Amino acid sequence: MKKKFWMSLMMVASMIVAAGCGNNSSTGTESEGSGTTAGEGTAEKSYRIAISQIVEHPSLDATREGFIAALKEAGIEENKNLTIDYNNAQGDSTNNLSIAQKIAGDSKNDLVLGIATPSALALAQQVKEKPLLFAAVTDPLGAKLVSDMDKPGGNVTGASDTNPEAIVQLADFIAKYMTDIKTVGLVINEGEPNAVVMADNAEKALATHGIKLVKAPVTNTSEVKQATDSLVGKVDAFYITLDNSVVSAVDTIIQTANSNKIPFFSSDRDTVEKGAFATVGFKYYDHGYQVGEMAADILKNGTKPGDMKVTVPDKLDLILNLKAAEAQGITVTDEMKAEVQDQDNNIIQ
Repeated sequence: MKKKFWMSLMMVASMIVAAGCGNNSSTGTESEGSGTTAGEGTAEKSYRIAISQIVEHPSLDATREGFIAALKEAGIEENKNLTIDYNNAQGDSTNNLSIAQKIAGDSKNDLVLGIATPSALALAQQVKEKPLLFAAVTDPLGAKLVSDMDKPGGNVTGASDTNPEAIVQLADFIAKYMTDIKTVGLVINEGEPNAVVMADNAEKALATHGIKLVKAPVTNTSEVKQATDSLVGKVDAFYITLDNSVVSAVDTIIQTANSNKIPFFSSDRDTVEKGAFATVGFKYYDHGYQVGEMAADILKNGTKPGDMKVTVPDKLDLILNLKAAEAQGITVTDEMKAEVQDQDNNIIQ
């Protein structure tokens, strides 16, 4: 009996130990499950971005749209984990400065974007701690936004919206296919540094073909029509740079060009889509998307702006508007069309 009793007691003890081991295993599983649940329950990181844009027009708007789209693709989306403080100066320098000061005083911002040179400059003077990106800036070096395109240093970097080769290619196209053009009229606000830089580049590029650039200066958008009309009879073609004051009133230039059968060349695709005849350019949506990818890298990976090189457009192509050509008295030949690499997208019917 004693032997049986002790054997039974030992069997019970073994069962208790086994049960204890089972409980330990189960506790481990619950711990792992609790960790997963806790991870899922943890609040997703949210972001706040302040944007300052100097004025509304298609190129700058498309830049902003591309920027936001790239963030969304990276999992940073408005109304989910992203708040955007969007500000538009409406072309007013006082508003532009006030916006920059307001943004600089908001400690909640994780990143700041300046669209166009005036907005980027005002922000750079005020925002010293937060990552600052710029887009639609023609000459970051000349504007003193950065001192080195490859290693900007500090808290500022971004993307330039011009490749100096673009105006060279456009001047080559004009000289090759439109030999009657000997003078080109440029409406320009010389108070915009980006416009001055591009005008200088255009003057040099055209001069290599013996074509003269004639300037009609303005100080604001309201003067664009009068300046354009003053060039009629003096020039063989019109050209504009990425001049915010001028682009904002581009419809008046298109009207004058069409009424007087004067070829109109621009520096951006959006203006060609609206009614200019030709440019060598790119999509501003893609330009903004590129900057959005930079922003995502900064926000998600902690990359420092100062270590990110300033980029320039690398997908240049001739863009032609055939309806504008007809309105401006231009005969577009098959040879001219053959200069367009992506004819499905860059020959606008």
